[in-house]
Amino acid sequence: MEAHHERTKARYASNPDIDTERSKYNFHIVKPETSYKRESDGRIEAAGCKTRRDSVRFVDTLITASPDFFKGKKRDEVKAFFQTATDFLSRKIGKGNIFAATVHMDERTPHMHLCFTPITEDGRLSAKDIIGNRVQLIRWQDMFFAHMVKAFPDLERGESASVTGRRHIPTRVFKQAVHLTRQAVQIQAALDGITPLNAGKKRDEALALLQKFFPGMEKFETQVRKYKGEINRLEKSNAALAKKAAAGEKESFSKQLETATLRADYHNLRRFVDSLPEQVKRQAKLPQRTHNQER
Repeated sequence: MEAHHERTKARYASNPDIDTERSKYNFHIVKPETSYKRESDGRIEAAGCKTRRDSVRFVDTLITASPDFFKGKKRDEVKAFFQTATDFLSRKIGKGNIFAATVHMDERTPHMHLCFTPITEDGRLSAKDIIGNRVQLIRWQDMFFAHMVKAFPDLERGESASVTGRRHIPTRVFKQAVHLTRQAVQIQAALDGITPLNAGKKRDEALALLQKFFPGMEKFETQVRKYKGEINRLEKSNAALAKKAAAGEKESFSKQLETATLRADYHNLRRFVDSLPEQVKRQAKLPQRTHNQER
């Protein structure tokens, strides 16, 4: 998480939205003085918190708005938006608990990752007490909107999950689909390129790619099952997409179109996996040195 937020990698193959040439425009509202682990561990130790193996040691929040909101805004205006958001969270969770608030300007929409250690006022490490359950999170969002709209009157509150009953499909699921689709194209190209003259080399290339592909595909399928209800609901409403777009409901239209694409990507990936010879799938799940020994 730190590597992603602080852009410490040279490349981000799993996130095609990142334009590293624009990473120089990223900035901090709160800059970490050391590593995320040391930041959170230091606060836990200073507060004398008791911990367990499954303790939540820090929380990552995402703050953003629609692309239209940021369109045409200068850097100082963008910074003011995220500073206002940080002020809200400082009062809710304690300013001293926040150790990083990083604004990304190198993806499609400006957004901020704010990380904090969930230490309560009486010195306990408890994400549950600070964040609460789903109902409490919705209240947080209502309060957050009330706070933000005072400074930015053109903001509108998104549809509350308490009203719609919907589950938010995280952006990472859509990005997983894009990444896996690219991998599938590479694998298929390697398999199609096998000839009697290069069989060994191309076979090993395809197997190496598949070894990276299958773990990601398994995680993606788990996510698709988790959000199956919401994906199905949005797919059923695809017939009304054109009508909604004509009525100016751009955000709703865009979200449904993305979800339709996600479902199509999933089915295409499943068909790709099903088309692979069973022997190839079995070999791809073996250690790489076993492949070489079998040749």
